[in-house]
Amino acid sequence: MRLFRQDILSAQPARLYRAWMAEFRTPFFRSYLINDTDLIKTVLKDRPADFPKSDRIGAGLRPLLGNSVFLTNGAVWERQRRIIDPAFERGRLRDTFPGMVAAGQAAVERIAPGETPQEIEALTSHIAADVIFRTLFSIPIEDATATKVFAEFKRYQRSQPILNLAAFIPGPRWMPRFLRPGTVATARSIRALITTLTEERLALIAKVAAPDDLATKILTTKDPETGETFSQDEMVDQIAIFFLAGHETSASALAWALYLLALYPEWQEKLAEEAIAFGGDFADLSKLSLTRDVFRETLRLYPPVPMMVREATKAEHFRNRAIRRGAQIVLSPWHLHRQNRLWDNPDAFDPTRWTTANGRDCARHAFIPFSAGPRVCTGAGFAMIEGVVLLAALLRHFQFSLSERPAPVPVAHLTVRSREGIWLRIIPRMSP
Repeated sequence: MRLFRQDILSAQPARLYRAWMAEFRTPFFRSYLINDTDLIKTVLKDRPADFPKSDRIGAGLRPLLGNSVFLTNGAVWERQRRIIDPAFERGRLRDTFPGMVAAGQAAVERIAPGETPQEIEALTSHIAADVIFRTLFSIPIEDATATKVFAEFKRYQRSQPILNLAAFIPGPRWMPRFLRPGTVATARSIRALITTLTEERLALIAKVAAPDDLATKILTTKDPETGETFSQDEMVDQIAIFFLAGHETSASALAWALYLLALYPEWQEKLAEEAIAFGGDFADLSKLSLTRDVFRETLRLYPPVPMMVREATKAEHFRNRAIRRGAQIVLSPWHLHRQNRLWDNPDAFDPTRWTTANGRDCARHAFIPFSAGPRVCTGAGFAMIEGVVLLAALLRHFQFSLSERPAPVPVAHLTVRSREGIWLRIIPRMSP
């Protein structure tokens, strides 16, 4: 329990990278990690209603996320997705593209290159937060409220572990969660700031003066079955998860991508050439194919969300094991993406794998950085475009190289981050 609370990755034995299934027992419940792709398909795609999200993970996040789509199940979740999903359809993603480009350009102007190593996770957190503010509320991160939200989220991310005592000991929702000092207070502060942004947007919508961004789209979309829109409180819940999921996961993936490119400079130069040739239009994104492959390879090696937990609603039989009702089913992108009985050379950084037969097959069955099935992350398409656009913006102007500091050690907080940060040198790229 102590190891899990400190860092969920450090508590994993090496044999899990070969196992198709493994059992973990506590005095209160049993947990089964699954790497069998057929069973993963059963849980995520074929019978998702039989394996709803477990509240053991969500319990610690509820002070911030409330009743957001990340934590709900059943009819409530279905209603929320009916309202949210239209905002992230392909056509709407074209509308968010200028905000991503603007955030990338702002980052280029903000970065001060030099020989002194810089902590890259702090840099990518700032960039990812700027993308969220620009695409969700049409404001840059320099906006006063946006700056406060960003500062509070940085504080929250380090104070909240993936697991707390409630993850191990069953109990009702009113049971104390024993969160770390400051976590609840920070969550309240974030929600208060988000409430202010939501109230301001609702006022603009009432005056027919709101920008056509994601917040306006979600606040004005009616449930096609009931005709209802989100209430203000419901919208605060959803915006909280957009910030947590969209900001934290994107910052994590972008930081690890820059580290890998510093580690493999030959790939960095290939991507820089793509970036310099990129016209900058949404229609030209397909020309950043190598950049996309590198970003996918980053998501494989360092999936921002290392584990997802579902709960069995009835007795099951998996791989000759009896699964009791209430058992926790752990789906781990961290292990699945490095499963050495599925992937060729799984521990290697190899962006070319996505054009091989093994890579294409694993992409269909063993690559789940955004989950899969009905509960696939609604922002998956957004994240893939964002990652490619931001990498291109940065590599067009800068070179990233390793420093003398030790190699980063991945740990799981809310997302996969480095224990002591990722320190790289950033120097200006010579003009072509």
